[in-house]
Amino acid sequence: MPKPITVVVAGATGKQGGALARLLLHRGHQIRALTRRPGSQAAANLRVLGAEIFEADLDDGTAVERAAEGADALFLVGTPYEDGVGAEVRQCRQAAKAAKEAGVKHLIYSSVASADRSTGIPHFDSKREVELYIPKLGLPYTIVAPVFFMENLLGPMFLEGLRSGTLSMPLPRGRELQMIAVADIAELVRLALERPGEFQGKRIDIASDKLTGPEMAKILAQVTERDVSYAEAPLAAVRAQSEDLARMWAWFDEVGYSCDLEALRRTYPEVGWHDFSRWAREQDWGVVGATSPEQPTA
Repeated sequence: MPKPITVVVAGATGKQGGALARLLLHRGHQIRALTRRPGSQAAANLRVLGAEIFEADLDDGTAVERAAEGADALFLVGTPYEDGVGAEVRQCRQAAKAAKEAGVKHLIYSSVASADRSTGIPHFDSKREVELYIPKLGLPYTIVAPVFFMENLLGPMFLEGLRSGTLSMPLPRGRELQMIAVADIAELVRLALERPGEFQGKRIDIASDKLTGPEMAKILAQVTERDVSYAEAPLAAVRAQSEDLARMWAWFDEVGYSCDLEALRRTYPEVGWHDFSRWAREQDWGVVGATSPEQPTA
């Protein structure tokens, strides 16, 4: 095991932050978990594992700075789905500045793959604004940029269809989508934290696998032992709910992510990258009926 370090984890009760906090605690590191919901079950679970829980909103630079005082690193992730992309940019900039003021030695920001390619997708462009701001602070940093989460299939956009035996996405049947398991994001970030000299100053697009919709449906049918077929959903239905997400799905079809999966496996074998089949086998499909208010994450 490496020398223990103290890491402040933003969004520690969410998907990315939670996975990272649990992994780092397992490896003997000290975790300061930032959350706006210190009384939540997720926070209680982290506390049992040994994390210190800090109530902090990323808009509250003083609270973030207090939590980060004397820490070795801060993992930063924001969301546009609560208060919009403008708030996401403001909050992440504020938190990054607070990390600098607190003397944090390494900032790791979780962005999104292809945010540096001028996609025109609002929640990609917002993350690019944060990416461009961070180097100006003069703080050692790493930018990790994941693709579409496999865990999104357990979210509200897909659950209703899966319950009735249909995986529905606004993508043509033959279009591949690069995806990543949240566990793989955590493992890559863990490497960056434990071996900072290899990662500081880098921006890394990361993905675990790539599949078409029918390929995903076939694997889900095998794993869940139920009939699952693929159906292309109309993009207009997504646009009626969110222009931002509609632009994302249109871009997935017209351009798409371009991570080099073989190079990632060759360069970072310690991550133990999940293919989609392995990820699906590790999920508890018996609780598929439990929905979440979270939006799909690119």
